[in-house]
Amino acid sequence: MILKVVIIEDEKHSRETLRSMLEEFCQDVKVIATASSVKEAVKVLSIYSPDVVFLDIELQPGLGFDVLEQIKEPSFEIIFTTAFEKYAIKAIKFSSLDYLLKPVDLDELQDAVEKARTRMDTNVYRQQIDTLMQSLSSGTNKQEKICLATTAGMEFIAIEDIILCKADGSYTCFVLKNNSTLLVSKHLKEYENLLADQQFMRVHNSYLINLNEVKKYIKSDGGYIIMSNDMHVSISPRKKDDLIYAMKRL
Repeated sequence: MILKVVIIEDEKHSRETLRSMLEEFCQDVKVIATASSVKEAVKVLSIYSPDVVFLDIELQPGLGFDVLEQIKEPSFEIIFTTAFEKYAIKAIKFSSLDYLLKPVDLDELQDAVEKARTRMDTNVYRQQIDTLMQSLSSGTNKQEKICLATTAGMEFIAIEDIILCKADGSYTCFVLKNNSTLLVSKHLKEYENLLADQQFMRVHNSYLINLNEVKKYIKSDGGYIIMSNDMHVSISPRKKDDLIYAMKRL
């Protein structure tokens, strides 16, 4: 199947470079149109029916997100591109959407194209876009939901429903308030960085906890925490002072 692509990028050099990479190194891909501004992008997307849109976050003037606000229920996959790791990247990660940092790495580009080709559930994808837009419209770092890619599919979880995250090799296990668990194929470090602004703290190599779900801190036996679901969580000695300080600030 030929994958029809639209590139939205305000810099001509970046636009042409991405086009060349897609057509030369990505199998069965055809760039059907390009745009360099929000206004032009909205017009192009109303005329063409792409399968995938490469959307630059920083358009001049405006943002790539301004395009999404004007396209109701997009029927195409979106792969964001940007030269900067700003707050928007966190919002994109919370939504489990794809993005590429410029200059674009060829292997990462090929991986993103293949993921877009195999993604089928448009209803789930629209929820991902909705989660992204809600995060951005809040104007703060506070996130309401996170999208987790599990073996069963995409799960949209309220941040406040997460009690803790536990390392499981190269996976992360999410323990939720309803006593269920979700296994995600990403390292705990990924979520430590992502949830740092959401009152989560890495208290041990194996545990990232929701500070709002701590029920009790026990000093004996080397120090440990009892969570709201009665799970006992060990604390690394070097994290004890940081934990006490963080709990006092809640």
